[in-house]
Amino acid sequence: MFIELCVFLTSAFTLYVLYNHTRLKNFFNENGVKYKPFYPILGNTLQSTIKQKHLVEEIDEVYRAFPNEKYVAFVEGAIPHLLIRDPDLIKAITVKDFDHFVDHKGFFPVDIEPLFGNSVFMMKGERWHDMRSTLSPAFTSSKMKLMMPLMLEISNNIVEYIKDHVEKEIDIDDVIRRYTNDVIASTAFGLQVNSFKDRNNEFYKAGQEFSKVPFHKRVLFMIAMLWPAVLKIFQISLFPKKTATFLSNIIFSTMAYREKSGIKRPDMIQLLMEASKGFLKMEKSEDDDTGMAPIVRDHRSTTKWTPDELASQVFIFFIAGFESSASTLVLCLHELALNYEVQDKLYQEIKNYKEKNGKLVFEKINELNYLDCVLNEALRKWSVAIALDRMCTKTYELPPPREGGKPYTIQPGDLLLCTVNSLHMDPQYFPDPKAFNPDRFLGENKYKIKPFTFLPFGAGPRNCIVANFVIQKCVKTKNPAELAPLDIIISAKGGSWAKFVPRS
Repeated sequence: MFIELCVFLTSAFTLYVLYNHTRLKNFFNENGVKYKPFYPILGNTLQSTIKQKHLVEEIDEVYRAFPNEKYVAFVEGAIPHLLIRDPDLIKAITVKDFDHFVDHKGFFPVDIEPLFGNSVFMMKGERWHDMRSTLSPAFTSSKMKLMMPLMLEISNNIVEYIKDHVEKEIDIDDVIRRYTNDVIASTAFGLQVNSFKDRNNEFYKAGQEFSKVPFHKRVLFMIAMLWPAVLKIFQISLFPKKTATFLSNIIFSTMAYREKSGIKRPDMIQLLMEASKGFLKMEKSEDDDTGMAPIVRDHRSTTKWTPDELASQVFIFFIAGFESSASTLVLCLHELALNYEVQDKLYQEIKNYKEKNGKLVFEKINELNYLDCVLNEALRKWSVAIALDRMCTKTYELPPPREGGKPYTIQPGDLLLCTVNSLHMDPQYFPDPKAFNPDRFLGENKYKIKPFTFLPFGAGPRNCIVANFVIQKCVKTKNPAELAPLDIIISAKGGSWAKFVPRS
């Protein structure tokens, strides 16, 4: 009986998979949407699933296969998306007609992963709008300025570590991840951590746990998107509960202690506590360049957020900030080791700044124009964004994908991917895209960049080791740097290694 049941279930599942595969192809054909052949269950992501390629490369293959299309089909696993190729259409979706595409696709059911599910990135509809308006006053330039001393204090850790390892081969990836871990521990959680001395501290291990995406976790992500009820029925967690509990306990205990003692500290927990009570206001004179405020400037939330919901915001900033900042800085240093002319030009700017201003000051950080260009070029060539996902919330008509085609109507629940990395590496928009050339963003050049072809995920911290050390390539430094097949994490194949030599 058991064998017959297994055969029946296997046959039924196979028929379902084949039916869904055929249904998708017929749907794309009927609507005039072009697509590359895709596999049952694995779609266009076979190679990234088995770690032969990065997801970026598979998206790029589809992007480059149809140079004259405004959008094409892309199947991630078994989930169909429209891959938006056209910058003007990306602008319409993300800005002009944003009210049709308010939500992200769901990854983490709240019942299974409350810390993720309750975060602003996973919230939907009016609930998202309320949380976004609550958070906005905490993300203005003046609030970020308060965290500057904390960041500078942590920067001493990395400089001291490199001084102890001069002219040795250094694993940049390891060093920068320890640095970003300590910055986030201080600026978000209010913790003083030195991961260079205490190399196996619990906070650093937590970050490592959440940045790993092994094959079985990728399968669980797919199940979570297709059949979230399965995770709920079997109480399957996507992430280590012990680690999530460790971090949430830090947040809860810190909030409770500050509420009771009245102690304040210029970090993320403090800002969220004050924002949730309406103590933080958006100053009209503030030039907010964080990307948070403009969308909700006129919206005022009256929602009373629970400690769990506030904890989720700190938690998601830890996960997102740890990986995005680390990856950007690692690849930036890798490129500087390979491009000495760029590094020397950057050093001269920093040297002149220090002679003029002494220490790094928030109000004058904009004087480091070339540093901004270097970071932007790192974000262009090695963007951690990959693609901007959106879920349709109101029926929307897309223009024809090509001249002579027919419009395509998107229904609520349909998923879109707005390309990022592919646009960044398209010679149509960025000539010689594989070259690391910060001058693209210098002076008049940046105004020549077509809008919505440069869509990086945030901007990395402007901490710089270049002032104290020459970054040299070593035997282990990969030249050129190539993308490692690590799911969604942006990293160099073979790692990023360099030598740091003291400047005379």
